[in-house]
Amino acid sequence: MEQITFTTDLETNIRLMQALFQGDNTFVTRRASGRSGLTCAVFFFDGMVNNIAINQSVIRPIVCADCRTATADTLAQTILQVNDSRVETDMNKLFASFLYGDTVVLTEGDARPVVVNTKGFSVRASAEPENERVLSGPREGFTECFMPNLALIRRRLNDRRLKFTFLRIGGRTNTVVCLCYLAGVCDAHLVSRLRRRLEALQVDSVLDANYLAERIRDHRWSPFPTLGTTERPDVVASRLAEGRCAIVTDGSPVVLTAPFLFQECFQSNDDYYISFLQANLARVLRLLGFLCSITFPAVYTALLLYHRELVPARLLFAVAAAQRGVPLPVGWETFLLLLVLEMLKEAGARTPGAMGQTMSIVGGLVLGQAAVSARFAAAPTVIVIAVAGVTGLMVPKLQTAALWLRFVLLGAAAAYGLYGVGLTLALLLLWLCRMHSCSVPYLLNLVPRVRAEQEDTWLRAPWFWMRYDRFAVKRSPTKEDKP
Repeated sequence: MEQITFTTDLETNIRLMQALFQGDNTFVTRRASGRSGLTCAVFFFDGMVNNIAINQSVIRPIVCADCRTATADTLAQTILQVNDSRVETDMNKLFASFLYGDTVVLTEGDARPVVVNTKGFSVRASAEPENERVLSGPREGFTECFMPNLALIRRRLNDRRLKFTFLRIGGRTNTVVCLCYLAGVCDAHLVSRLRRRLEALQVDSVLDANYLAERIRDHRWSPFPTLGTTERPDVVASRLAEGRCAIVTDGSPVVLTAPFLFQECFQSNDDYYISFLQANLARVLRLLGFLCSITFPAVYTALLLYHRELVPARLLFAVAAAQRGVPLPVGWETFLLLLVLEMLKEAGARTPGAMGQTMSIVGGLVLGQAAVSARFAAAPTVIVIAVAGVTGLMVPKLQTAALWLRFVLLGAAAAYGLYGVGLTLALLLLWLCRMHSCSVPYLLNLVPRVRAEQEDTWLRAPWFWMRYDRFAVKRSPTKEDKP
């Protein structure tokens, strides 16, 4: 934004503003004169402001003013009938507010502008997020509007220690980002670390929370998430109460939370609104489903290629009979079917509405049946791929990791059999043990040397066993902790 300097001459200031926004047809300049000679100029962008607020709280008080001249302080504190009006001398802050829907008022004889909060652009109503639906519980979700999102968080955490720290990121978009935390509950090192990461970003634009997530997360090349994402205010409030931080981005309904642990991938919002017995059973099923999703195709391939003696005789004869006439080896057959499965999932996700679901179901049935009938694929292989695809949907947060691990484990199984699968899983476990999220071990409750609360980890304890405690863990100091 080109820097300008206002003068005490109102007409000169009007020409400066009109030259600065020349060619923008939404830029509006409104001259207002009082009954006693007070002269002001009002600047705003059409479509970004509340016209009723401008007419009743800005224009009408100026027209009805009984003074001949007024300073910017008098205008902001006495004449304008708005709950948020201030004299702003910082041009960067002035234009940041102006471009976001505020109104600028200049008066004759004073070079200082007055910024008036008149935001009135249309926003989407708060509704339940499509990807985080619950059977019972709150139905509200975040929207693309910044301040209402913060209000949804504050309404659930009525604690004076709740802090909102604003930053502006992006050279062109100048996007507002809010770092939320509970002072005294959240680790001060965590807050300072995230603040430094956000302030160090050198980007031209930030249009969504993922623009930040890929830059500030730990282990950027890992398919496992190290930052939490949610569109639900109740989830953010619960994580803030545990002593974590949340990052709210203007224009995005997705809120980032840190730190994020591996065990949280198997947790669901419903777990806290239903019986703990049902919630724990669901968590065990999700964990088993993830393991089945990544290992089932690989184990099936390894058994048929290298370890047929481990398969029961009847099952082996049935699979061998089904494989008769199939032109491809079992490894390539499994690989191609996995590839087709991912194509069907992507096509279904990108097709609008119910048509996408219909196409995924019908496409899978038709192609699977046709492939088996034409002897392009064996029926047991189709069943294995279908089971892997269905169980992979049980853990949405690990779909990317499951996709990559399926192919990696399949390659290891085709090359070295079950030994390759076991070695790859062992290396995966070692890798996860080395991972961390904001200096917190990623496998926190699987590492014996780290003490942490156990009420809500891999399983959830009943509410009457829960204790109030912050998310405080022993961690090793990092370079970012040094001043």
